[in-house]
Amino acid sequence: MQILMPQLGESVTEGTIGKWLVKPGDAVKKYQPIAEVITDKVNAEIPAPADGTITSLEVQEGTTHSVGTLIATMQAAGEAPTAAPATAPVTATTGGGAPAGATANAPAQTAQAKAVTAVLERPAGGARYSPAVMKLAQENGLDLSRISGTGLGGRITRKDVEAVIATGGPAAPAQEVEAAARPAPTTAPAPAPAPAPLAADQVIPVDAVRRRIAEKMSQSKHEAPHAWTMMHVDVTGLVKLKEQMGDEFKRREGVSLSYVPFFIKAVVESLKEYPIINAQWAGDSIIIKKDINISIAVATDTALAVPVIKNADRLSIAGLNHAVAELAGRARAGKLTLDDISGGTFTVNNTGYFGSFMSAPIINHPQAAILSFEAITKTPVVLENDAIAIRSMMNICMSLDHRILDGLVSGRFLQAVKARLESYKPGTITLY
Repeated sequence: MQILMPQLGESVTEGTIGKWLVKPGDAVKKYQPIAEVITDKVNAEIPAPADGTITSLEVQEGTTHSVGTLIATMQAAGEAPTAAPATAPVTATTGGGAPAGATANAPAQTAQAKAVTAVLERPAGGARYSPAVMKLAQENGLDLSRISGTGLGGRITRKDVEAVIATGGPAAPAQEVEAAARPAPTTAPAPAPAPAPLAADQVIPVDAVRRRIAEKMSQSKHEAPHAWTMMHVDVTGLVKLKEQMGDEFKRREGVSLSYVPFFIKAVVESLKEYPIINAQWAGDSIIIKKDINISIAVATDTALAVPVIKNADRLSIAGLNHAVAELAGRARAGKLTLDDISGGTFTVNNTGYFGSFMSAPIINHPQAAILSFEAITKTPVVLENDAIAIRSMMNICMSLDHRILDGLVSGRFLQAVKARLESYKPGTITLY
């Protein structure tokens, strides 16, 4: 029985083996964790698919592998023993994406596993294509070297190939399709050398989590044309409401009342009014998500986690407050699950917690936008009658994917969020 690298979440195409929890010869039960896998936001565990015995580990700890890669084999309980597998080299990518050799015992591979290995074994600096892309190109006689990729670093995706097929794109003889997988004869410019530390400098190795965050942020900036906009919001009434109800809420609920659930409430109600904001870019289409699942940015000591409140529009202020507290606590304790970080449709970022008053956040790919709520400060404000008053003011800053959203709808959405926040005051909104 083959154990393959699983799909680790939306838009995730690979994972890093952080630690093996078993060794060849170990008996395992179905669903027993056999390996820790590192994603860009959370450490997950791969469960055994059945009762049985682990026969081989095909990849080493610390190596990164595409979804569908053969990572281990096992003999299911009740199966007849099979001959010991022959030793064969297995090539994987390191956290930075460069090939790294690793030797392991590998049984006869299936066509899928062979295709994955063939892609991973290409020389460093050469073109790298997923098995799905290679298969699609070969079936349609396409020369991959003539196709421009829209993926991270210019990589060709399945959608790129499908788009060429739909338009009757560049065909090539069968031998040229295979040749397209080999490095082009031209010499690519050498990458800029990494800075050399001085003797007194502290050098911190980039771990797998930090590297995955870097890759995800680079992907977002590379693929989504960012634009951003900002508005001032008078939250004097909200501040008074929180001060008035905070002590009673903590006594009753056992957790402090924060501003974040009010921010989320204003967002989800405005997303209902402008559903295009709750969307994703899909190449030749835009997907407007039916569910409103709010991602919340949570800073930890070493990284940034973005857990998700599912169906946030169905929760009261109190329910949102509990959800935020619970997810933030699990994020800081390193106990988030894959389900906790999957399915987000819009991100709320409380940068005001750090005292920030203006920011341009990076979009949480593949979402259409992210909204930061900045610090609340007492500010002199000119009122409608030209009187000057001290008010509690806050900036809200939204970064948007300009492929999906334009300034008009983004401005109207922000105005809706602003209006709702300014309406929150004692007597106008209930917590339950």
